Amino acid sequence: MLLVVDIGNTETVIGLYEEDRLKVHWKLSSQKYRTYDECWVLLKVWCEASHVTPSSIKGVVISSVVPFLTGVFEKVSREYLGIEPLLITAAIDTGLTILYETPLSVGADRICNAVAGFTHYGGPLIVVDFGTATTFDVVSENGDYIGGVIALGLTGASEELHRVAAKLPKVDLVFPPFVVGKTTETSMQSGIMWGEVALADGLIEKIIAEMNWTNVHVIATGGLSSVIAKKSKKIEKIDPYLTLEGMRLLYRRFNERCRQRR
Repeated sequence: MLLVVDIGNTETVIGLYEEDRLKVHWKLSSQKYRTYDECWVLLKVWCEASHVTPSSIKGVVISSVVPFLTGVFEKVSREYLGIEPLLITAAIDTGLTILYETPLSVGADRICNAVAGFTHYGGPLIVVDFGTATTFDVVSENGDYIGGVIALGLTGASEELHRVAAKLPKVDLVFPPFVVGKTTETSMQSGIMWGEVALADGLIEKIIAEMNWTNVHVIATGGLSSVIAKKSKKIEKIDPYLTLEGMRLLYRRFNERCRQRR
């Protein structure tokens, strides 16, 4: 069994792979005050509920954008599982040529998305991840990570509207019945939800034009991908566990390189 831990700003997704199959996955909030003991108890309970013994876990991969929680899950891996975890960064052998001006600043989740996307769909490729931030990652036909776009995500947009305008309420992240809202709530929902669709389709169109591509795969992932991507005219497929799959692929690559060096 391979344990994959994807630590995002809002949620942490934990998955267990059996060979190349995602057997089970869970989510918990990325609360920065969590202790490693607490995370271990949660993991142990979830494993028992899924009829998995923690001792069957033979590898651990961590992808994180929250430094404090990175250390927490590293400690869980070392102290409770007795495993040195693989931490995803641009410094490891990803199989991609990262053309970012500052390669080490590329988020671990974006690296995982690019690796899994290119492996399964080929290039040219655009991966749109609808999470706390909405990110666009661009990979060439030859597997070069060219760069991308980072924008405020749906949850952030909703919270910011409520924060900066005292009279605007918090609203549910659902599409209203009409684009032209008849109430403050539906007007906000239209701006947030249809605005996200317009952002995604508009940026995808601009990326394709800038790259001068005629045939490109556009894949959506992330917790809110199923909500937005279905309304998009540019996204061809939703792959909700693309990040986890990228972690599995990078772990396999790491192990293969270790065997070759022996």
